[in-house]
Amino acid sequence: MTKRAHRVYTDEFKEQVVQLYLNGKPRIDIVREYDLTPSALGRWINQSRT
Repeated sequence: MTKRAHRVYTDEFKEQVVQLYLNGKPRIDIVREYDLTPSALGRWINQSRT
């Protein structure tokens, strides 16, 4: 398993991606389209709920 380089995302980008999920786009499609890790997306979604 290769390690990804650490990347920094803006709050605006995170909100935009979470909105896609909340509007019905499947997680796997978002992860593939934006080259994210599933855990990062899940963490952003959980943070948006609190």
